[in-house]
Amino acid sequence: MQITRQADYAVRAVRYLAKQGPEKRVATSTVAREMKIPPSFLAKIISQLSIAGLLNTSRGARGGVSLAREPREISLLDVVEAIDGPILLNECVGTNKPCVFEAECLVHPIWVNAQEDLVKRLRQTRFDKLYS
Repeated sequence: MQITRQADYAVRAVRYLAKQGPEKRVATSTVAREMKIPPSFLAKIISQLSIAGLLNTSRGARGGVSLAREPREISLLDVVEAIDGPILLNECVGTNKPCVFEAECLVHPIWVNAQEDLVKRLRQTRFDKLYS
């Protein structure tokens, strides 16, 4: 499993906005420049994060983008799943359908535990702790 480039860019953009403060609006061109994100790619990311309720956007001369919630209320999991969808290490972990190999599969519990650990760590990591 690998976090997509789009999710990585989203994390960088939210981290930048968290550092600016929850009330401050920033031009998307500034975010793109400061975080080295291609502007056209950032537009799609901002749209997805806005739909997920993580960012507020406004147009016009005084427009820009800002966090929709306090940085302490936004987790890495929120951002990654807003872009990539639910974390899924193996399809047998995330479905309610029984796996045909379940009876003899010794790896399944390892996949389950690894996914639970990863999701827990991402959920516990908040953006107020990701800038200094």
